[in-house]
Amino acid sequence: MTEAPVHNPLAQFEVYPIIPLKFGELDLSFTNASLWMVIVLGMATSLLMMGVRNRQLVPGRWQSMSEMLVEFISSVVTDNAGKEAMKFFPLIFSLFMFILLSNLCGMIPLSFTVTSHIVVTFALAATLFVGITILGFVKHGMHFLSLFLPAGTPWWMVPLMIPIELTSYFMRPVSLSIRLAANMLAGHLLLKIVAGFVMIGLLGIFPFGFLLIFTGFEIFIACLHAYIFTLLICIYLNDALNLH
Repeated sequence: MTEAPVHNPLAQFEVYPIIPLKFGELDLSFTNASLWMVIVLGMATSLLMMGVRNRQLVPGRWQSMSEMLVEFISSVVTDNAGKEAMKFFPLIFSLFMFILLSNLCGMIPLSFTVTSHIVVTFALAATLFVGITILGFVKHGMHFLSLFLPAGTPWWMVPLMIPIELTSYFMRPVSLSIRLAANMLAGHLLLKIVAGFVMIGLLGIFPFGFLLIFTGFEIFIACLHAYIFTLLICIYLNDALNLH
């Protein structure tokens, strides 16, 4: 007698090799996570290429979508980091598109949510954090360290404020990465658990209704956290460019 398959909500986050590739102890296998990163890259490239392929004075559907995304991120950059930060617009826009499409692709059945893994989100956050820190020192020299001592701080609070500011600063990539990964992980996990109850006869009607509502909410969360990640990067970039 065969056993019924076990419903495992965590299986959707499993990384497995598609094309095994090892060099001694070094594992460079092409995994399902790698595949979905390539898919996201292809989707972003296709979307923007379709938007500029037949440019018109009265924009069509794809051109309107591309222009809307560009204008939206452009306003986020200028509003939170100033016009000087527009030189970094291509990087920030690419970051936003990658996170947004990775989050949304995770909503497709049998897909893989790249941004649900802390190793991916931390790699993004840490790379940007190091780059922004280097930019701060290049632009301001050692004066960049004034970022860790707010203006007007009484002298007797200096020994307390500097460790607090340093800790807060170095926690930025940690909080950025955990926030994004945890929200994607929790949301998709809950969707999978609720989906498991849909198969329980007539009682599955109620979980199915909740599943539809929560799916719409999860799509909103996917878009929101792509925006939050991008917004915070712009705020950190503003610190490097303009200090306090």
